[in-house]
Formats: sequence, structure tokens, C-alpha cells
Amino acid sequence: MIVGIGVDLVEVARLGEALERTPGLRGRLFTEGERGLPLVSLAARFAAKEAVAKALGAPAGLRHLDAEVVREPSGRPVLRITGKAAEVAGALGVRTWHLSLSHDGGMAVAYVIAES
Repeated sequence: MIVGIGVDLVEVARLGEALERTPGLRGRLFTEGERGLPLVSLAARFAAKEAVAKALGAPAGLRHLDAEVVREPSGRPVLRITGKAAEVAGALGVRTWHLSLSHDGGMAVAYVIAES
């Protein structure tokens, strides 16, 4: 059963400007494993983090670091949920996450489905 869905769209250049303007932002938004990725990949991951929050109903206390996009050996992106996001997901009965990422034309999008 679907517990929640979330989608988010990010303008790649706008994220890049924010990261340049505020150097500490990269560490607050992205895990150590994500930080070195190209800007377009960071934008898609930021969209995924926002989509996770939406799928969970945007509860107070979520941190961007609570959701990490990692790749399976096949290259498929998957979510690793920790912290407050994992706590809320557990309370909602979320057992499976579905993630789709895309980027084109200066935009990045993520779609997330939380399933029990």
C-alpha cells in the first residue's frame, strides 16, 4: 500500500549559486558520499531529499542528511533513510522506497513513493 508520494524539481544553476554563496551548505545538505558528485547529480539528490520529506508529510525535525541517494552495483539509485526520517517512516509503516531521478534542460527532478 502507498503510504506517501513526493516529487520535487530543482533548478541546477540556482542550487550551484547557493552552494557557491554559502560554502557550509554542501555539508548541511549532502552526506559525505554525495558531496563530491557533479552539480547536476547533487541537484537530483536534493530533489530526492525534498521528495522524501513530502512523502512523509513534511514532519518537523527532518534533516536533509537523513535521506541519502546511493547506487546499487547496477547503477540504480536507491534511498538510504536514517535519523528522524527513518523514525517517522517506521511509525507510518514504510517498508519500501521507490525512487526515480532525472535531469535535463537545467532542471533536476525526483519522484519518491513510500510503500508499506
